[in-house]
Amino acid sequence: MNKFDFNNKSFALIQNSENGQVNTETIFNYKQDDNLVTADYFGGSIKYGKIIAELKDDKLNMLYQCLTTDNELKAGKALAQIELTENGKIKLSLDWEWLTNGSEKGKSEYIEIE
Repeated sequence: MNKFDFNNKSFALIQNSENGQVNTETIFNYKQDDNLVTADYFGGSIKYGKIIAELKDDKLNMLYQCLTTDNELKAGKALAQIELTENGKIKLSLDWEWLTNGSEKGKSEYIEIE
């Protein structure tokens, strides 16, 4: 049994590096089946995006891809550190890297929303 449950949870951006693509208008809708975690995301500059991740202990090893509103296809990878806030919400702290943008790297944080 996993310590964290991502199934049917939604997340929004807290902060992102300047070279990141998503913004506070982007919403992530997660699903989970055992250690497989997936998400669809859209909003802001994202027309559609998809995440596939492996949950291991308190980390998500993620691959992601998206099509922007400028019709640019982008992909990347990230390692997310998972923690619970005082009110029991999941918070994700990502170290990410673009695979399609000259390997630019960045950091971002996301919080579970209602």
